[in-house]
Amino acid sequence: MTHTHNTRFADAMIFPALGMLIVIFVFPVGFFIFESLEGQSFGQITSTAYDVLLAPAVVNSIVTTNVIAAEVTLGTLLVGYPIAFYLTRTAGWRFYLIMFGIVAPTLTSTVVRTFALMVLGGRAGIVNSFLLRIGILESPAQLLYNRAAVVVAMVYVLLPYMVLTLYASMRAIDVNLMKASRGLGASEFYAFSRVFFPLTLNGVIAGSIMVYIFSMGYYLTPALVGGRNDVMIAQLIQYSIDKTLDWGSAAFMSLVLTGMTLVLFVIYCRFADIRNLMGRKT
Repeated sequence: MTHTHNTRFADAMIFPALGMLIVIFVFPVGFFIFESLEGQSFGQITSTAYDVLLAPAVVNSIVTTNVIAAEVTLGTLLVGYPIAFYLTRTAGWRFYLIMFGIVAPTLTSTVVRTFALMVLGGRAGIVNSFLLRIGILESPAQLLYNRAAVVVAMVYVLLPYMVLTLYASMRAIDVNLMKASRGLGASEFYAFSRVFFPLTLNGVIAGSIMVYIFSMGYYLTPALVGGRNDVMIAQLIQYSIDKTLDWGSAAFMSLVLTGMTLVLFVIYCRFADIRNLMGRKT
């Protein structure tokens, strides 16, 4: 009886979160879409959606969004995997120092972090000033307002999500497996590539999909450091609402972005077993 009561109480705890989700997400998005489609027949809606989604600017923004998201995901994985691996092999002040360096930036506004990168990479910024002073450059390099700046800035902002996901996945691996493989004569690289790395693939996939999802909906960082050829779909949605007042086009683009996100979220849930990521056995 007590177990049943506890189960019902635990189930009831989800209702506040569901209520908040409905109030701050489902209702506003539904109202926005309803207002943009009000008074249109099904044929008009289909024709409008077809015209919007095949517009060159929209097609380019969708392609750009996915390319940038893929580049950012790859960048965070290449940088984050060694960091997470090192965290599982160290302890004491080194562990806390690196973990602090990973977590602390998330407590700072994205605006502040992006502007910090702009100070570093501006034509009169710290990096250009240093390279000019030591003679590597004769004139300031264009480090901002291009694709590379967008990718670097977003990798910096999203790196903690990749590192923490990978670290949780790696912590769930029994360290005796590596010791056993080494004891059987495997080299350190062979043990890593054939034993350790395959066991972290769920974490790699989960972290990659998480970063990819976050990257697709990013607006602020690309808007501040990106160029004219790096317009992502979130920027196009904002432009349609704020500049052209074309709510219908913004609604259809929002649906496309939401659809892509939901597909990736389903895939994420398939690979990201929270019990395994937190080190619990199923």
